[in-house]
Amino acid sequence: MKKRAQKIVSKSVLSLSAMALSLIVVLGMPVGVSADEADAKRLLKAMSDYLAAQQLLAFEYDATLEVVTKDEQKLALASSGAVTLSRPDKIIATRSGGFADVEMSFDGKTLTLLGKELNLFAQTEVPGTVDHLIDELRVKHNRPLPAADLLLSNSYDEMMQDVVDIKDLGSGVVGGVECDYFAFRAKEVDWQIWIAQGERPYPCRFAITSRSIAGSPQYTIQTRNWKSGDEVAAVDFVFKNATNAEKVELGKLEGTDELPGHFMIGESK
Repeated sequence: MKKRAQKIVSKSVLSLSAMALSLIVVLGMPVGVSADEADAKRLLKAMSDYLAAQQLLAFEYDATLEVVTKDEQKLALASSGAVTLSRPDKIIATRSGGFADVEMSFDGKTLTLLGKELNLFAQTEVPGTVDHLIDELRVKHNRPLPAADLLLSNSYDEMMQDVVDIKDLGSGVVGGVECDYFAFRAKEVDWQIWIAQGERPYPCRFAITSRSIAGSPQYTIQTRNWKSGDEVAAVDFVFKNATNAEKVELGKLEGTDELPGHFMIGESK
């Protein structure tokens, strides 16, 4: 036993962290965790109803998008931004990272994408609600909005599709806010959510892990400074070309995607 202890102590911090993770997996759920699915569903529905009831809401966020290289190295692309939403049909979302500085605005009729560093913009007509815009961006243009699943007017129904397992993991603290913490498993993804406790049950962190791509990359968004109603500063959702940006076709607006231009998308295993 003494030799074993000495051997463990000589390990690096990284090795010890990996060992701790493996112990957690072997031992299973931590002590005190509740597995009350009904409670998890109730609190998720309360969050969905709360967000849907807000005519005006705004928040800031930090996001991490993981990618897996062909030699199985996992990379994390970090970005930050802000979202202002006016239901049912107006939104502005910004995203700033190491390779892109983008503003997306929608006034109920026209979607505008502005590449600030490039001073280029593109527009397309997408009349309808923000719900419709989210679908169009995801399916047709492959340009998802930050926290799109959470912004839908029926986010509970959409998020619960194909869910096969639910875990109530008790509470956690995100950005100094105490949250209810839940993990869900669907057919192709695992996702976790931390919901602020109290009268304003907004999402503090949301993480989605792919189970269909080698390396199980994850997308995580952590939010802060949630505001609603009169707390939200006045915003003009109609695009004003204040910098005399050049207009281009949407397909030619480079440098505004989730991935840097030098990344090449390969086939998943």
